[in-house]
Amino acid sequence: MDIQQTFEKYIKIFEAHSPQLKAAESELVFETRLKAFEKFKKYGIPDHKDENYKYAGISEICSQDYEFSLDSRNALVDLNAYFQCEVEDMDTHVVLLSNGEYYQNNKPIESLTPGVIVCGLKEAKLKHKDIFEKYYNQYASESDDGFVALNTMLADDGLFIYVPKNTKVNKTIQLVNLTHGFGNKNIFKRNLFIADKNSELSLVICDHTLNNSNNFVIDVTESYAGENANLQYHALQNEPNKSGVINSHFIKLDRYSRVNSHVLSLHGGIIRNNLFTKLAGEFAEANLYGLNLTDREQRIDNFTFIDHLVPNCTSNELYKGILDEQAKGAFAGRIIVRKDAQKTLAYQTNRNLCLTPEAKMRTKPQLEIYADDVKCSHGATVGQLDESAMFYLRQRGINSKEARLMLMFAFANDILLKINIDPLRERVAGLINARLRGEFSDCSHCLMNCHTKN
Repeated sequence: MDIQQTFEKYIKIFEAHSPQLKAAESELVFETRLKAFEKFKKYGIPDHKDENYKYAGISEICSQDYEFSLDSRNALVDLNAYFQCEVEDMDTHVVLLSNGEYYQNNKPIESLTPGVIVCGLKEAKLKHKDIFEKYYNQYASESDDGFVALNTMLADDGLFIYVPKNTKVNKTIQLVNLTHGFGNKNIFKRNLFIADKNSELSLVICDHTLNNSNNFVIDVTESYAGENANLQYHALQNEPNKSGVINSHFIKLDRYSRVNSHVLSLHGGIIRNNLFTKLAGEFAEANLYGLNLTDREQRIDNFTFIDHLVPNCTSNELYKGILDEQAKGAFAGRIIVRKDAQKTLAYQTNRNLCLTPEAKMRTKPQLEIYADDVKCSHGATVGQLDESAMFYLRQRGINSKEARLMLMFAFANDILLKINIDPLRERVAGLINARLRGEFSDCSHCLMNCHTKN
């Protein structure tokens, strides 16, 4: 299939499933789908002609044919038995998604902080309608991205979290997205995370695939940090070489709120990460960190957009990439400082290592400033390992391979140090070390022993 055929296929899928979707949800939610449908017909599927998706490899993903279904794809076996978190000493509330659906046999969350809501998005539409409809698609609707519109049209489930005012969730909530089963699946999932005024929420998102099918996942997450709220977000991507992932995350910050986002792409086929951040309240702070490790013919494309709307806000952005063999990468980071956003502090850095002449990295930092009392900077580098540092290590008896590993790990360590969950940071450090050594052939988080290198 080509992109045009894929576009026409999605049009037919929505038209065929509209009655089923309409019957299962409120008029307001279905109206949101219809508006997204019109937007999708207008903008279509982004491809290499779209400047923002020029190097994302969308045509390669669309060359495959994928199965779509609104019927339940929950596993017939107990997925709780197949996933065991190996992060030592990390005590979390674990929630599983099965092929994009809230897993029907999730273990009950014990000792969850009173007032906190954790459930499937489909359930939230019905049981928590007022909260859901207040926040759902409020920020994502501003996007002109065809994949965001496509997700809004067809996504039916995912994870919903609401933390009420003046509440701190007693443990990190760990969401595990499990993709499994036979056949090439097209999976849409939608998450909605809300941290209300003076609340605190820590999240760890893990993506895992229990097979080697050519799956195509289109994921949208909306996160809202209310006044003086604190949101910690950690995403770990570990997908097979045949996977295609389009992941879009929308974060809106109210006054005095703070968000730390970590996106760690340890393995994947073709991954596109979109991160949209809106600083909408004074004295808000957003810290955005990313690290991607790619080899063989893998491709990872990171796009970030930071919108400073009001005065006295701060954004820090640091993304790093290590590319080996024939891997391809791209980074496009755009910061806008609006006219009224005086006293803004905005910093953006993208650094990359290409370990072979065949590895390709393209980077495009952008900074648009319409206010006159700000401190802003941006920069990007693409290079190879420091030969003088290699020489220094070799002179001290360290062999060439170990010296290269030490320098690569030191390069990645800046991102690791930003992770404020100690057990998670140590575990990710171990995974990165194994990945750099070429030992990351098995998914370390499950009992299936699926060979992601195949």
